[in-house]
Amino acid sequence: MAMALLATFAQQPAAATDTTRGRPCVIQIDSIGHNYQEATVRPGEKNYFAGGGVLARCQGTGSVLSADSVALFAGVGRFDMVGQRNPVHIRDTAITLDATTAAYFLRQERLEAHKNVVAVNRKTGSVLRGPNLTYYRAVKGVRDTLEMYASGRPTIEYHSADSGGGEPYVIVADRVRFKGNDRMWGGGRVTIDRSDFAARGDSMQLDQAAGFAVLVGKPRVEGKSARPYTLTGTRIELGLQGRGRDIRLVKALGDGVATGADWRLTADTIHLHVDRKKLQQAFAWGPKDSVRARALSTLNTIQADSLALDLPDEVLDEARAFGHAYSTSKTESPKRDSTATPEVSWFAGDSLTARWKQVPDSAGTPRSKLYRLIARGSARSFTYLASEHDSTGPSLNYSRGKVIDCVLKGDKVNRCTVTGGANGVQLDPRPPAPPDTTKADTTKKKPRP
Repeated sequence: MAMALLATFAQQPAAATDTTRGRPCVIQIDSIGHNYQEATVRPGEKNYFAGGGVLARCQGTGSVLSADSVALFAGVGRFDMVGQRNPVHIRDTAITLDATTAAYFLRQERLEAHKNVVAVNRKTGSVLRGPNLTYYRAVKGVRDTLEMYASGRPTIEYHSADSGGGEPYVIVADRVRFKGNDRMWGGGRVTIDRSDFAARGDSMQLDQAAGFAVLVGKPRVEGKSARPYTLTGTRIELGLQGRGRDIRLVKALGDGVATGADWRLTADTIHLHVDRKKLQQAFAWGPKDSVRARALSTLNTIQADSLALDLPDEVLDEARAFGHAYSTSKTESPKRDSTATPEVSWFAGDSLTARWKQVPDSAGTPRSKLYRLIARGSARSFTYLASEHDSTGPSLNYSRGKVIDCVLKGDKVNRCTVTGGANGVQLDPRPPAPPDTTKADTTKKKPRP
């Protein structure tokens, strides 16, 4: 029976001599459990049915197929496989696949699998799980690169070919498309997750060979380390490098907003540089007619045409501002006086450098604290200069020069050095008012009437 079925199944046109990959599939049945039937459709055309466990292969290749029952519709070139007790199992030169049902369209070299689909890329180790999959084999004269499509919100454990078994990206989307072993597209509520990284968007594109990925449709990226960061924008691009294609660069193009543990950055364009899965630097800029780059911490702001932030291992260390740079620094209002207006000092110049150091807060958690500000080129500043020896209040100082270098103590400006054509105005605090001599002395007794 098995030999008869082999003969009839093999009546398809023979393929040209080829190696085990890239040749058309000619079904060859190796074994049948029981229940073999033939049905004549018209003269010279039959359909074939077999059950009880069927093993088959693509003749002359390494592709194998197994199912509880199969059917070959010779007229349309369709081979159906059904798994009842056991799933349909297909092992191709490119993938292995399990599903409840599958249909192979021989003339198009197209496989459609449905229900409980699990597909594994044999080269990369990537795994797709979902309700359906359409697989187009790479066959000479038909297509030069394999393609796959899936819908119904499949989940993909995505590896690169050279990841060496490293941690995959887990990608979920309403629908996905693959081309070759290193290109992928996803659409509809896309999520990408790994232990150090998460991304969201309406659509995504990934090209591992080019080291490039794109997210659009309200995209959002999050770093998941001890000091997490986030980035949003109109379009987000990812730069991938090294084994496993780790993320090294995250770009927001249009309406960029980046946030860290104690800073916030807004600009038309933002680039975040990542190394060892931690944020190390941030750059922000925009065209002249756009919103200027702006960085904020709890008490400080910096605005300029472009900004560069040094964040070694995600700790804010230094910010450099270029082009119409402007910074403000305010003091904290005393907790006992919620109505007090904070003192705001400002600094301006062609460029600015701001430096932070780590200071523990009341809970012992390290926080970035601004301790030095340097303005260069047409530098100006307006500061509240505090004095340890004067309790009447800070003096007001307006200075101009080529370079203004100010040191802060706590949240207050402690001293400033101005060089290069220095000039300015200093207003010392008003001395305390003398006693009011016209006020009646309440200690004296009033004369008797």
